Amino acid sequence: MKYIVAMIQPHKLPDVKAALAEAGIYKMTVTNVLGCGAQGGYTEVYRGVPSEINLLKKIKLEIGVNEEFEQKTINAIIKGAKTGEIGDGKIFVFDLPKCIRIRTEETGNDAIG
Repeated sequence: MKYIVAMIQPHKLPDVKAALAEAGIYKMTVTNVLGCGAQGGYTEVYRGVPSEINLLKKIKLEIGVNEEFEQKTINAIIKGAKTGEIGDGKIFVFDLPKCIRIRTEETGNDAIG
């Protein structure tokens, strides 16, 4: 099992969700987050005072998948999120040693869905 975490641009969420659905991946957790990377932020002027904004709005996707869905999930995220510009995001893949479905107490591949 794998735990896939992706940071993407907020406006690309509908495209990523559509690409994931097309690949047969429907279960995910989505969180609004702030972060900085290669984009470096920007400067904003408020009432004549410049202010540097270096934490930008991002969307964090968390998806637990069985091994056979790992590459499909990665490809779908890339397909939906890629613009070719700095700030498209990152994908992190972790081993997932255990998953337990609370309702049925199933574990492992059966629990992940």
